[in-house]
Amino acid sequence: FTSTREMLSLSKHLAAPCMRFGLVTAVPARTAATKTIPLKRRTGIPNKHWNPLFRKERAAKVLKIELLDHEFDRKRARDEVTPEEMKEKLKKIGVEAPTQYNEKPMYISSTGTVLDVYVPPEGDGKASIVSTAGAKQGVDKVKGKGKTMSSIRKIRSYDEDFDPREWVDEAMQIYIDAHRTLADGDLELLHKYATEKAYPEMLNMSKRKTIRWNFIKSLEPPKVLHARHAEIIAKENMFGQLTVRFNTQQTLAVYDRFGRLIHGSETVAKDVLEYVVFEKHLANVYGSWRLHAKIIPDWMPKREPGRLTYRVPSQAKAESNEKAEKKAVKDDEEEEGEKESIYDRFGRILGRK
Repeated sequence: FTSTREMLSLSKHLAAPCMRFGLVTAVPARTAATKTIPLKRRTGIPNKHWNPLFRKERAAKVLKIELLDHEFDRKRARDEVTPEEMKEKLKKIGVEAPTQYNEKPMYISSTGTVLDVYVPPEGDGKASIVSTAGAKQGVDKVKGKGKTMSSIRKIRSYDEDFDPREWVDEAMQIYIDAHRTLADGDLELLHKYATEKAYPEMLNMSKRKTIRWNFIKSLEPPKVLHARHAEIIAKENMFGQLTVRFNTQQTLAVYDRFGRLIHGSETVAKDVLEYVVFEKHLANVYGSWRLHAKIIPDWMPKREPGRLTYRVPSQAKAESNEKAEKKAVKDDEEEEGEKESIYDRFGRILGRK
């Protein structure tokens, strides 16, 4: 400015508007930034829109987009992600985490063999106690009695009410039901009375055949002779086996697909002495006793073979040889007859000698 008078006149011009609007102080040349007042949320009033209509439409306006986590991908490429972090990440995006083991669940419902097979004494029920054979049977019986009692105690630890003397009646009923089910051809129900080992053995050679089986009576009370238990894979997976002696009277008749009798008879009853093994999955709460196997001793007489209707190969061969011989003789006779005939120069037969 050239003079003090010009400066005063300029200040008056600047102050005039302030005085016009009722402002006492003059406007400074430089001002500082004012602090913002924090917004206070109302208390006691729900944070909702005043208009309840179109609430879904208002919510649809906002889209939540999951951005890619590039930092996690970099850590994963450097193999710095722990299994726990990987499992948490997969759980967050809704993907099932892969298991470290590739094992499949397996259920064992029965054993595939007979535990410590019971060997029936020769001449069972026939040898006298006074004789040498009877004394030997008594000694062998005492040797295996300790293991049998131990197995019965183990079975009782799973079934408190188990008593072998009373259980034999149940075993007899299972034995009858299993054979009747086989004769009726109800293969689905047969799984209830036979284990996975006995099932294919019972169905062997039974296809396209009619079986007529009937239980008449029991000649002697059934008796538990042998008991064993074993653990399969795990200590808690316990199985028990009982060998029962049956001396019964039965009838059996087997017919082929043409209705011809090939074994047994429906009218002639026979006495049958059998040693049947029953098995139960003791660890299974819903396990039941089922027929597992039959023990056939070496000294038992062989069963009567079936009367099958087929042609013996040796006999058929002999018949074919006879036919060939007859045909050869016939050809020789024809050749001799042709030699005795008289022919002309054109090969025509003129007569016979």
